[in-house]
Amino acid sequence: MVKVLEMAKRNPVHAGARFAIGRASVEVAAPALRISLRAPEASVAALSKALGFALPQKPKTSSANNDVHALWIGPDEWFIIASEGSDLPATFSKVAAFHSAVDVSHRNAALIVSGAGAADVINSGCPQDLSLTTFPVGACSRTIMGKTEVILYRTASDQFRVEVWRSFATYTLDFIEDAIRRDV
Repeated sequence: MVKVLEMAKRNPVHAGARFAIGRASVEVAAPALRISLRAPEASVAALSKALGFALPQKPKTSSANNDVHALWIGPDEWFIIASEGSDLPATFSKVAAFHSAVDVSHRNAALIVSGAGAADVINSGCPQDLSLTTFPVGACSRTIMGKTEVILYRTASDQFRVEVWRSFATYTLDFIEDAIRRDV
């Protein structure tokens, strides 16, 4: 008797949802692979080599190569975002340097907030200075939005990716939609 292990299909929270009014819009991002990467400084070079680009080493910074984005979250922590189906788990499993690379794709959902009013909408619930001089394209941070912890990543001058745990996705989407309505 052969037992077959099947993986559950992950359904995106609010797949296809989009709301736009006035100066901003919010939409659910396409499914993605997400890795929570933890490693000591001694392992950074080996992990960077495996990724094909240097892991960011300073607060609020990111680095990317094609569709793989590494966001600095803490002194020994990165949040990696790649296209769904990426072979990054296999890449990390081949690195001999000490590290922990955990697939947290099932845990998160992502919202894309864009438009001329995107920073204002996010600032309705996030205390960070999101001006381009302080939070430029490529900046990222673990922060709060309303009552929810999020990872905020500026992907363009007028666009942000908001990573949130699935269990808080509805609250965060509703919060952003309400902020967009108030921004009009």
